[in-house]
Amino acid sequence: MDSADNSAPDGRYLAPTVDQALKILVVGSFGVGKTTLVGSVSEIDPLRTEETITQASTGVDDLSGLSGKTATTVAMDFGRITLNSRMVLYLFGTPGQRRFWDLWEGLVIGSIGLLVVIDTRRIEDSFEILDQLDVRSLPFAVAINQFPDSVRYEEADLREALDLLPETPLVHIDARSHHSSTQALITLVEYAARIKAQEKVA
Repeated sequence: MDSADNSAPDGRYLAPTVDQALKILVVGSFGVGKTTLVGSVSEIDPLRTEETITQASTGVDDLSGLSGKTATTVAMDFGRITLNSRMVLYLFGTPGQRRFWDLWEGLVIGSIGLLVVIDTRRIEDSFEILDQLDVRSLPFAVAINQFPDSVRYEEADLREALDLLPETPLVHIDARSHHSSTQALITLVEYAARIKAQEKVA
């Protein structure tokens, strides 16, 4: 599936050829780069619901390894990307903290799948997120966000650490990069399409 810019010239409206709209959730633990990813790929100004991190979060949100983080998503991020002349993705970024997980229940409705963003510097924070996906029975792909100071691990080691099935897509991204983030979304869309086709045959 090739990515192409088929949005209207001013970026606000869909091209008239678009006839397929897909919804994707971008999930992950606190501070892994979900808001950055949605912002890097969105062809419209992304909707963000960020609030400044205050002293009230002390002892609640673990900021270790996140010295530059000053804000956090408290509801959702929203963006849109046109993949080709017929298909558009609507992206919903979810808060990473457990106290906001109830929001997932509404956001997940109608989604074709989830892109799980992971920071290997704090990989253990992702275990509970992955556990949440097991009860939702939706296709998901894992995107390893490569921060400048993070170690690049072998795929086999990551799959073992995250307890991923062999068929679960795993990609490396820079969440700031439009290209690599878009490729991760395309990987998820293609995987979800294969799962749907298999279900029709079964």
